[in-house]
Amino acid sequence: MKNILGFSLTVIILLIGISCNPNKKSATAPDAMVSHIDSTVKPGDDFFLFANGKWFKENPIPASENSNGLWQLIQDTINAQIRNICESSAKLANEPKGSNKQKIGDFFYSGMDSSALNNRGLADLKGDLEMIDGIKDLKGLVKAASYIHTVSGSPLFGFYIGQDDKISDKNAIFVSQGGLSLPNRNFYFDTDKRAKDIRQKFVSHLENMFVRMGYENAKAKVAAEKMMKLETAIAKTSRKKEDTRDPLKNYTKVDFAGLGKITPNIDWTLFTEGVGLKNADTIIVGQPEFLTALNSYLKTYPLSDWKDYLKYHLVHGLSSYVDDKTFLEFFDFYSKTLRGVQEPKPRWKRVVTQTDGSLGELIGQVYVTEYLPKGTKEKLLEIGNAIKTVYANRIKSLNWMSETTKQKALVKLDKIIMKVGYPDKWKDLSKMEIDRSSFVKNVIAANKWEFKYMISKFGKPVDRSLWDMQPQTYNAYYNPSNNEIVVPGCNIIVPGYERVLADDALLYSIIGGSTFGHEITHGFDDQGSKYDEFGNLNNWWTPQDSIQFYSKTKLIVEQFNEYVAVDSLRINGEMTQGENIADLAGISMGFEAFKQTSQYKDKQLIAKYTAEQRFFLAYAFAWMINMRPESIANQVKSDEHSPAKFRVIGPLSDMPEFYTAFNVKEGDKMFRAESKRVKIW
Repeated sequence: MKNILGFSLTVIILLIGISCNPNKKSATAPDAMVSHIDSTVKPGDDFFLFANGKWFKENPIPASENSNGLWQLIQDTINAQIRNICESSAKLANEPKGSNKQKIGDFFYSGMDSSALNNRGLADLKGDLEMIDGIKDLKGLVKAASYIHTVSGSPLFGFYIGQDDKISDKNAIFVSQGGLSLPNRNFYFDTDKRAKDIRQKFVSHLENMFVRMGYENAKAKVAAEKMMKLETAIAKTSRKKEDTRDPLKNYTKVDFAGLGKITPNIDWTLFTEGVGLKNADTIIVGQPEFLTALNSYLKTYPLSDWKDYLKYHLVHGLSSYVDDKTFLEFFDFYSKTLRGVQEPKPRWKRVVTQTDGSLGELIGQVYVTEYLPKGTKEKLLEIGNAIKTVYANRIKSLNWMSETTKQKALVKLDKIIMKVGYPDKWKDLSKMEIDRSSFVKNVIAANKWEFKYMISKFGKPVDRSLWDMQPQTYNAYYNPSNNEIVVPGCNIIVPGYERVLADDALLYSIIGGSTFGHEITHGFDDQGSKYDEFGNLNNWWTPQDSIQFYSKTKLIVEQFNEYVAVDSLRINGEMTQGENIADLAGISMGFEAFKQTSQYKDKQLIAKYTAEQRFFLAYAFAWMINMRPESIANQVKSDEHSPAKFRVIGPLSDMPEFYTAFNVKEGDKMFRAESKRVKIW
């Protein structure tokens, strides 16, 4: 959960027109959600396709995307708004140096200047590549690796500054397994045809990239084969992703001198000084056995192999910001081969995405002022508090949790901080220098600033007011170390409901269930249960409570292990269990909160569907995502989230209220015997 990329991707949706009557709709306008229904599919067989199939048939996946659906529609709207901010800023050639719009405009301009990018090729990285070529020993290797960490990627291992899991008020140094170019270790060892093809194409891609970096063809081929062997060795000593879920098993604190003793081939003083870190005292090591193996590899593999490895990782992390030939080479492997995307996004979309990624704090300030509707924070808090109330009642009535643990759970629930909309204070980016001369240099400047900002946290008290997302970021997360839920505002649009406030069935399913209910559950799942109300790694469950909990989670692991996602590839129920538990609990909490609304109590019919039916249709609408087979396979192998279809049919197959709403009976494909239905919260 420390890694923001590992946080749950959840829909954050509100609507423009908050003052409108929530139940008032045009007499002639079709209901947007209901218009997506494919009536040729029986709801009890595949509710995902029943609810969304007509939209999928009418809206094929664009060649430049790996998926299409609700998220893409909303992201397109956000991108268009950010594009307007970028383009209008780029036209302001006389903005004061250092102002928000000067930086945004110059950054965007440098990315859109394709002629300059193609003329320069890899010239802006020439000095860095020569620096790596000049490495003469392991000290030089470690120093070069430290530099790449600050500008491009994370070769050798993962490294960051974050909250100490056991002392949440203190920022600590973390070192973990990493250094791979493929998504995770599975890609190096799986024996299915898809995995074998990916490995073969990866070696070809490496060969092409070494040629791009100036190697002769024969040397490039040898370098590619050696790098594949090197990374396979690194992958072999990496833990499987499902084995990194337990925070207690991934927490080993050693003093700085002790770290040097177990890895004598890594000069940690040289590395920490290289990244700008001083006075390192203790290090939290995620996987000690990985560092031990890496220490050995630094001697067993020739220095020349490590130089090739570092060069590739440097260019890989910056490949989208240089010439088109380099970009397309990486696109062909990482997007086309791994995810099935047929063509790149238009340049403006790619540059908008990167401008937002590098200067998100600056864009966020403009975005909040110009695009975020008033009342966003208030509405999000209203729904979030309703879900917290339901959760408290559920905890009190649990039959598997002891009274002692229930009281601790209620205390933790009460202390959950909800950050919604946008931060009250912004990061100071005044020292980041941006101009129009070079896109990749601007990205490097932004990367250096972000890394230095992270390093600056060490030795200081934790600032719990900080956000790790922007108001225009279409995502949400639960941070166990802060015991907080963060829900950015975004443009708060649901496609099809732009000019009316959607009915509560949609709001309480999408926002209440898929967002707040889901994220709150992460504070009480198999990982969250190990963090107390202050965010310290401190298991507050009794041993018997844990036994009871794991007996229930075993059922959801077994359930998702049954699902075939693509070809013969099954979902990994163990790896995805935390997200699956949160999905089930979230939609259950959302439904319970929805029962308190007038729409439910008055048994209102909208577009011929009952309140209960609309609630479940809205849940499927929230996950209206059609993905390419390659992307599904990549997700199953590397992501703790199940593919969208199974985030719908999995939880709903466990909910008796769904069975009643859509008359699901034995013999229907989604039917599960009561003894197999999972209920945890």
